[in-house]
Amino acid sequence: MTALAWLTIALGVLGLLGWVLPSHLVRGAWPGPDGWIKANTALALTLLGIGLALLVGRSPGSRRVRTARVASLTGAVIGVASLLEYVSGGCFGIDELLVRDDTMDDLPQVASPPGRMAPNTALALVLAGLAQFLLSLRRQALVASGQVLGLLVFMLGLLRWYGLAYRVPELGRIGAYVGMALHTAAALALLGAGLFLARPRQGFAGLLCNTGTTGMLGRRMTAAILLLPPLMGWLRLAGQDQGWYGTRLGVSLLVSGHVCVFLTASFLSLQAGRRVELAHTRAQHRLAEVRWLQEFMDHVPAVVFIRDLEGRYTAANAEFARSLGCRREAIVGRLTQEVLPAHFADAARAADAETLSRGSALHKVDHFTLDDRSLVYSTTLFPLPDQNGRPHAVCGISVDETARTAARQQAERAHQRFRDLLESAPDAVLITDSEGIVAMANAQAERLFGIPRGYLLGSPVEQLAPASHRVRLSTLRRAYRQLGEGRPATFDKDVWARHAEGRVFPVEVSIGTLNGEAGRLMSLSVRDISRRRRLEAELDERYHDLQHVAYTLQSSLMGDPPHLPHLHTARRYLPSAQDTGVGGDWFDVIPLEKDRTGIVIGDVMGRGIEAAAIMGQLRAATHALAKADMEPERLMHHLDAFVCELPDQLVTCCFLVLDPHQGQLTLCSAGHLPVLAAEPGRRPRQLEAPISVPLGVGGIPHRQTMHTLPPGGTLLLYTDGLVEEPAADLDARLALLADTLHAGLTEADHTLGALEQTADLVVRTLIPQPEQHDDDVTLLALRLPGARTTGVRLPPDPRSAPRARHFTTHALHDWQVPRQLTETAALVVTELVTNALRHGDGELSLALHLTATALTVELADRSATPPVPRRAAPTDENGRGLQLVDALSTSWGTRTHSQGKSVWCILPRPGGIDSQ
Repeated sequence: MTALAWLTIALGVLGLLGWVLPSHLVRGAWPGPDGWIKANTALALTLLGIGLALLVGRSPGSRRVRTARVASLTGAVIGVASLLEYVSGGCFGIDELLVRDDTMDDLPQVASPPGRMAPNTALALVLAGLAQFLLSLRRQALVASGQVLGLLVFMLGLLRWYGLAYRVPELGRIGAYVGMALHTAAALALLGAGLFLARPRQGFAGLLCNTGTTGMLGRRMTAAILLLPPLMGWLRLAGQDQGWYGTRLGVSLLVSGHVCVFLTASFLSLQAGRRVELAHTRAQHRLAEVRWLQEFMDHVPAVVFIRDLEGRYTAANAEFARSLGCRREAIVGRLTQEVLPAHFADAARAADAETLSRGSALHKVDHFTLDDRSLVYSTTLFPLPDQNGRPHAVCGISVDETARTAARQQAERAHQRFRDLLESAPDAVLITDSEGIVAMANAQAERLFGIPRGYLLGSPVEQLAPASHRVRLSTLRRAYRQLGEGRPATFDKDVWARHAEGRVFPVEVSIGTLNGEAGRLMSLSVRDISRRRRLEAELDERYHDLQHVAYTLQSSLMGDPPHLPHLHTARRYLPSAQDTGVGGDWFDVIPLEKDRTGIVIGDVMGRGIEAAAIMGQLRAATHALAKADMEPERLMHHLDAFVCELPDQLVTCCFLVLDPHQGQLTLCSAGHLPVLAAEPGRRPRQLEAPISVPLGVGGIPHRQTMHTLPPGGTLLLYTDGLVEEPAADLDARLALLADTLHAGLTEADHTLGALEQTADLVVRTLIPQPEQHDDDVTLLALRLPGARTTGVRLPPDPRSAPRARHFTTHALHDWQVPRQLTETAALVVTELVTNALRHGDGELSLALHLTATALTVELADRSATPPVPRRAAPTDENGRGLQLVDALSTSWGTRTHSQGKSVWCILPRPGGIDSQ
């Protein structure tokens, strides 16, 4: 294609030289009926030839492509301008723009102006420029269109030569216009052929230029079509001109000649095609065999190669190329010393020679280092015979054994480490199969059971236990195997082993699983725990001793709160299941004057002896302060000061005072849980108390509150161990406590005997598993005594003594009190009133309080001076009243208040008659 382009350029340049040089030098040497090539035509052909040369050059860059497009479009523009002149009938002044045309006088009369190219020439130039521009593009359809236009340009040039051969000038011109010059026709034919073949692998040219059978047949047919029909047509006309035959016979001869020629050409093409097809089939078959062999070799994970007798590689698979780190093309066809390092190549050639000399396969293992890597290859070499049975090559198969060798060595090291670990284990280790047959044992197993290892291997593991425990050991082993989790499990309860001497000893057996080559194995680690059992027994005995000491200490510190006859209580204390069970919970019942009772419950933060010791100190301090008849808030203030002196201590505490005669309860809480109060016929409720903080915080006052409670009600005091539980809502637990208290009291109808049952129900409901509870629990339930109360106001008059005696007798008679208690009470009232009239001041107030166990007499006056007993002389008429009161009552005393004082005494009630 480049040669065609340069020929076109040469013809164009020659045409331009014909106009530049004298006419007799060039134009005179190329005669023709249509004159010399026009200057514009020569210029356009030169530009189109240059564009074609740039377009078909090797690896045309973008600049060359752009230049080729400019040249093609310029040539096309020249042709377009000439066509427009013909169509419009005008003149653009381009015909003689380059040179003056002086050849028109020598030409026959034509309608074209001087210097203007023929119309078919202009059309050919436009088609050639457009074809060249399309060929510069990349799309297949546009390239094919450019090739078609190139064929049209070729045919336009060829028609002029056909006209010359057949003496038909009309084939080279249009109408009366000037015809196409012969050298123009030659240049257009060359240019059209070059345009068609500019892209030999694309479009229609690809069909003609391919190396296959179709390309070969196409080229032969094209040559026959371009040469034979024109030649036969010329011969027919030549014979007809000589008068050898007429027109009809000439046509018949022409047709017959065409048939013979084309039939001969067809058979020759078919014969050539058949040879090509057979060769192609054989080549494809051999190529397929080679491809299959190569694919087979490439899929082999080993290195496969073939070397001829000279040591040249004739085949190699992908694994060989990968192992060398190069392409296969760099291996095939090269000698061994060109592919492998020198010392490897020498060893390979020596192995090939040995294989050829033996005439059979040779196996060897090579250890070598490549790129700081230690490699191990197992190679098998065997000779390949030719058709005569003589070896002509050596085939080698090499397997990379590096990883397998390393794995085998690692496995051997792992087995050795396992054996070392097994032998270094402090316990006896037995490895058994799924049926319990011992497959491996260490030295410790020999010493533990007194049986040589050779006798242990192959024997059932159950034989190592006493006869009475073999069934249990077998059951444990099967149960563990059925779990299927593979997690280790340890059994030390009632598991025994037997020594060869007959001695039986307790053991601890840890069972695990191992994945071996023979399947899942079981490992049993056996340890003699005889000494541990002895130590456990000693520790258990010591623990119980310490626990007994701790309980004794706590009991002594907590004391035994009294059981008051007028106040029924139910008490429960559950120690913590952790440590020694000693904690800081406590409660106390403190009898006060005038049948009043102090109740305290508290909880020292923490656990242990230290908490118990602080509890004992607080209990003693609370008892002493309460006995001093101190108000609950003052008592709590003193306890707070005491706890603040202790380092890092916090105590929750609740103190209340019950006054059954007034039906009042005075309460003060220091961060303690609320007290529950249950009245007959109503659901339990929480007694409201001013919000406060635990003892030990300091600086925050503790306030008391007063509640009125009817007789027969129930109070429930408790510590946080009863209701607090991990991940449980405290309000929900308090609600459960209230519901349980209500259920217990409702079933028993608030009778006195229901307290014990209710306390058991509360503990059982809220602490269902006391053996797992991790905090102390203290519970105190008490029943408010039922009482009858009456009173009268007396003026400071001597007549008040008999009036008080009459009021007392009448009231006790109505209450059906025994006569003995009535007479005693009347005497005591008379003495108290008489003493108050003599030593007191203001109006008197007499009150009687009757409970199930005692009668309380209280006399109040306006004087704050307490009565002082004195010993009367035998001759004195007075001074014996207080001594008489002291003798008849179980206790008596004086209590001051804001309006004066009160003198009280308690008379025991014989028989303990229940109060309705």
